Amino acid sequence: MDKIKTEKAYDLHVEHSQWLENLKFYEDEMMIFQNRVSEIAGKYTDTEVLKQVEHFQNQLIVQKNELDELRHSIKDHETYIENKVAHNPAADHKYVNDHSKERERMETFERLFKEMKLELNKFLSKQM
Repeated sequence: MDKIKTEKAYDLHVEHSQWLENLKFYEDEMMIFQNRVSEIAGKYTDTEVLKQVEHFQNQLIVQKNELDELRHSIKDHETYIENKVAHNPAADHKYVNDHSKERERMETFERLFKEMKLELNKFLSKQM
């Protein structure tokens, strides 16, 4: 049986806060990308370009859904931490269950988002 990894509550809270800020930034970028893709869709009638537009629109939808689910999961873990340390005067030194699943999901999300962004920017530079 695997032992559950623990970390200091304060350290996890700091990581949660950073992730949530990063997710806000990614969400803003997605809105910009969506506007640019919509701009391309309005300018072109070529089926190959429109296929690419649809591809990126779908990718942005998938990324936005994952972002929302990830944000919810992070907030759930933050609530877990708050409940664990609620009545402890040395709360920042209390060890709680690590959020390794969230960490892995965040790393995967960021990697896939960067890959999508690179691919999308290449497409946009050709079409704009």
